[in-house]
Amino acid sequence: MQIADIPISPALAACYAEKGIATLYPPQAECVEKGLFDGKNLLIAIPTASGKTLVAEMAMHHHIGNRGKCLYIVPLRALASEKYDDFSGKGVRVGIATGDFDRRDDYLGRNDIIVATSEKVDSLLRNRTPWLAEISLLVLDEVHLIDSPDRGATLEMVIAKLRYKNPAMQVIALSATIGNPQELADWMDAGLVESEWRPVDLREGVYHHGCIHFPDSDRPVEHRTKHEDLDLCLDTVGEGGQCLVFVSSRKNAEAFAKRAAAGLKLDNPELLEFAERIRAKADTNTEKTLAACVAQGAAFHHAGLKKEERRIVEQGFRDGHIKVISSTPTLAAGLNLPARRVIIRDYLRYSAGDGMAPIPVREYRQMAGRAGRPHLDPYGEAVLIAKGEDMIDELFDCYIDAPAEDVRSQCANEAVIASHILSLIATGFAREHAELTAFMERTFYAASKGSTAALKRVVQRVLEFLRESEMILEVGEWIEPTEYGSLVSRLYLDPRSAETIATTISEVEEYSDIGFLQLLCTTPDMPTLYVRKNDAYYLDRFIAEHAEDLWTDIPWHASEDFERSLKTAMLLADWADEVGEETICERYGVGPGDVYAMVESVNWLIHASRHLARMFAPDLARPIEDMELRMKHGIRKELLPIVRLRGIGRVRARRLFNNGFCSLDAIREAGVEKIGRVLGSGIAAQIFEQLEGERDEIAADAGQQQSTLFHFG
Repeated sequence: MQIADIPISPALAACYAEKGIATLYPPQAECVEKGLFDGKNLLIAIPTASGKTLVAEMAMHHHIGNRGKCLYIVPLRALASEKYDDFSGKGVRVGIATGDFDRRDDYLGRNDIIVATSEKVDSLLRNRTPWLAEISLLVLDEVHLIDSPDRGATLEMVIAKLRYKNPAMQVIALSATIGNPQELADWMDAGLVESEWRPVDLREGVYHHGCIHFPDSDRPVEHRTKHEDLDLCLDTVGEGGQCLVFVSSRKNAEAFAKRAAAGLKLDNPELLEFAERIRAKADTNTEKTLAACVAQGAAFHHAGLKKEERRIVEQGFRDGHIKVISSTPTLAAGLNLPARRVIIRDYLRYSAGDGMAPIPVREYRQMAGRAGRPHLDPYGEAVLIAKGEDMIDELFDCYIDAPAEDVRSQCANEAVIASHILSLIATGFAREHAELTAFMERTFYAASKGSTAALKRVVQRVLEFLRESEMILEVGEWIEPTEYGSLVSRLYLDPRSAETIATTISEVEEYSDIGFLQLLCTTPDMPTLYVRKNDAYYLDRFIAEHAEDLWTDIPWHASEDFERSLKTAMLLADWADEVGEETICERYGVGPGDVYAMVESVNWLIHASRHLARMFAPDLARPIEDMELRMKHGIRKELLPIVRLRGIGRVRARRLFNNGFCSLDAIREAGVEKIGRVLGSGIAAQIFEQLEGERDEIAADAGQQQSTLFHFG
């Protein structure tokens, strides 16, 4: 089927022509035949790199041409940014929504395509964002993540709510291979497009003792080093290809990248430029190590890196300069980074409570699907490394020849569904018991189980908790939210987190930074750090010195949850006390990306706590507000007046303070020339422009007050 034969805009057709796309792949053509442009719902379960995104993009442009509006839901913020870039510059308006969870973001409604995470869409629904009612096409990327324990219920409830709100809306769901696609398609009233076709042939095999064993042949690999994984990489790079190597931990990813860099020793001016971009902002040894690896053609990629560093690595790999990336499985989750050979070195991963456990088949397929760059590689190879000869057949049976797992709903999990039950009540989706039951019967859980008995029991227990917490009122069959319950729903808080925070702050007598932060770190909404063996001494010493400042009870016996919450709170307190990034990373055994992730997570909880404090503990509202700004910028309290200026962060604020400019008045009195000597003339000019604007506003306000007084005599 030719691009010229389908109903898309000339502008989009021209974009495809520039990329050399003139013909649809067979699975894409099947989507058209099954009603893509006729408003039919579709579940598209085809391999990675088979053109799922292009199908969605064509459908979106078709809707936009008919005055429709499109919502594209992704599981990760990084993927949202990638899709935003992909869809931009093609003659339509594109917006992205991944930020604050208590905003309606009405301005986004001006766009034709809005890219957002499922959590952000859920928060927009809770805050009754009006433009959601205008959505004519919903695209669900990586829809199989409905069975994710931590975010699957949110995705499932968002789908159910949007379909309830817009029954005529077309739904296009995109997925990797799953075991029960028809079951998922039936729930969405969707036609199923299922295929194993790929634009680049994928060969899957197992490596052992110098040879890759494929189902129909063997391929020898030259021994160049003492390391099998590195030999596999050098073999591919020597043929002009690139490699992705998946390992079980960040430590392993970094160790392999160093070995790969030493083995490659590439001499490439472009690599030096990428390395210098990383080195220019490197504050830690991890970042300096990354820069050194990139300079020789290798890199590592994991959540401990800053976003900008990950983007530089991704760009260097896409441009063909970086030849090898070693990564934790996070890289397999959606990002478009294909390579000629994908090496799955570690297929066991530590799981709390289970020890080292095999990765799921679907995760293996996500990794293997990265093999083969369309238009660049004649083939793609996915290679598992066997630890012994007896493992070869086992790896074929467990991964290469095994079917993917079925997708299962997470909506019967009481711990994750409470927030969604409250939001249904607070937003008016369900105000009677019968309405609540009817809505829950629209979930994938109800459709796949055929019985809602277990779900009803979960809902009743959640309602009991919400009632006892005074977040809802029940009068017979009627249910309505209290002011407290409505606030919790709008703030996008887990009700258990809200109750922990509200109860504690209403009882404490005096504010304490560490007490407040450690309280937040005990809530379900806050991720916490692992506690290492050598952390015990420092935690015990901290407790001995600060026991009176903590707001939660200190357990008599060792408690992993308490220790994790305290360690995380200590890291956050250090950040707000202006401790250097390198020191924090070394002290707590984390990467720069972890620090920013922790700060981002707690910032939202601090923001929510400020609103709860206004309701339950007004005396704490101001110090919590101060902590919100301190945590955002990583500053001590003394810098608060200065950091309110745009463009002034922790480094510039500290520089001003240490030079004696401790307030806005002191900065004004110093004048632009003196401030320019401290921060540079450009920044100084921006500061004084703000200060002049502030003075004009004050004068205007004063004039308005005088006018009002005169008017009323």
